[in-house]
Amino acid sequence: MSLPFDNPEYPSASPPPVVDTLADSVVMLLALTVVQRLVGFGRAVLFCRWLPPEQLGLWDMTFSFLLVAAPLAVVAIPGCFGRYLEHYRQRGQLRAFLHRTATACAILAMLACLGVAAGRQWFSSLLFGTNDQADLIALAAGCLATVIAYNFLIELFTAMRNIRLVSAIQLANSVAFAVLGVGLLLFWHRSAQSVLLSYGGSCLVGALMGGWFLICSPKNRLEEEPSPSAATLRHRVLWSRVLPFAAWLLLVNVLINLFEVVDRYMIVHFSATKPDHALDLVGNYHASRLVPMLLVSLAVMLGAMIMPHLSHDWESGHRKMAAARLRLFLKLVGLAMFATSVAVVVAAPLLFDVALRGKFPAGQTVLPWTLVYCTWFGLWIIAQNYLFCAEKAWLSSVSLGCGLVANVILNLLLLPRCGLDGAVWATAGANALSLWLLCRFNSRLGFHLDDGTKLVLVLSMLVCLGPWVAIAALAAIVTDLVWGNHILHSDEKLQVTAGIVQYARRMGLERWLPAGVGAANAATHGKTQPSVTVQR
Repeated sequence: MSLPFDNPEYPSASPPPVVDTLADSVVMLLALTVVQRLVGFGRAVLFCRWLPPEQLGLWDMTFSFLLVAAPLAVVAIPGCFGRYLEHYRQRGQLRAFLHRTATACAILAMLACLGVAAGRQWFSSLLFGTNDQADLIALAAGCLATVIAYNFLIELFTAMRNIRLVSAIQLANSVAFAVLGVGLLLFWHRSAQSVLLSYGGSCLVGALMGGWFLICSPKNRLEEEPSPSAATLRHRVLWSRVLPFAAWLLLVNVLINLFEVVDRYMIVHFSATKPDHALDLVGNYHASRLVPMLLVSLAVMLGAMIMPHLSHDWESGHRKMAAARLRLFLKLVGLAMFATSVAVVVAAPLLFDVALRGKFPAGQTVLPWTLVYCTWFGLWIIAQNYLFCAEKAWLSSVSLGCGLVANVILNLLLLPRCGLDGAVWATAGANALSLWLLCRFNSRLGFHLDDGTKLVLVLSMLVCLGPWVAIAALAAIVTDLVWGNHILHSDEKLQVTAGIVQYARRMGLERWLPAGVGAANAATHGKTQPSVTVQR
């Protein structure tokens, strides 16, 4: 592949398993994600149509709790796979590494579930402002176990660069969630309990699918050459390397999830309204985030997918190449998210007035700013991979921590005065601060942003100026991508064009491409390696 994301395989202590290249991973992920997200979007619309705003708010708060609790319960150990699986594979110590981390996660998960069930009254008061939902928390404790198992396997297969399997498991999870959720809402109760049960069941389906693959086809992905060092992997050596990284990664994960849910907690506890009305506002907020959170979830998958490839570059000594690939990746993802945001703003009346039956007018009002901050959050998730490669995950925590403090302060100032609008503005400001700090930290470590990347980072704000301004801006961006070089430089265009041509050839569609595209591909294809200019 000639896409800038692809990486030649460098020699290592043991030959790597069959993996998907990064360009192939992106294409497969996007293809399956389209189907998966269509299923998820249809499911979310039906949930919004059938659930009262208060029950939708209960589900939103419970789901937010699971997002925070899952990585916290296992101290983010599975998140280390993307950074260290390649490290231990090259040393012939992969099996020992996985066995010890899996055992630790199983013990920690069991203790966490028992703790949540025992403290269900306290958790109910914390999440919902009342202790009347203790039964819902007890159900969430059971679901937490399946969520942890599902996340463990997704992190494992992503680190192995088996994107086909990851995408298949995620698609199965999404379909199962839709089928179980619709079935329970139609034939049981139209309540948050039904949605929570269906979510836990869907995670169980994904975990069983991944477990079956490990049991029935272990040699396909865990094969490694014997190494003298494999038998000498001491617990102290392993955990002294993994646990510090996991500790910072845990702090990052907790801060990410708190950052993502703090505005809704502020609405529940500081909106100066009754709990029922506060949950109603959370339900409107949930409706405004239906599409924006799809962008965030896609960014999470892309960020997790690119990490093993960047780690491979980094471990092989090609650090400038890793920075250049990540910079171009940020540009392409940011442009795609902006184009999607423009389409969502244009189609907003159809979504809220027709699909959601006009039940969430406040959600439609705050939609543009929700799109803006979700775009920034998604780009932050991808950009932090450079800090992970440099083993400076604590700097991600610093940027998120500053944003979290800003979010709380701004919510305290704006929420009582401006209601839901104030909560969304506060979150947007906090995301802007976190992204700016992260870019500054990356720059100090050698990851420099060119002018095109800086433009992409601020582009999303234009959707708040109205659909016509957003459409005009998108047209200008497309014009520059085709005839200019303010966003993508000439060598970046050649690499992207070469990848497009090769995939067109695979599908027999090359004759439909413009005449100049083939020449660009020939120019790039003649090089032994992709030419990447490191912008300073």
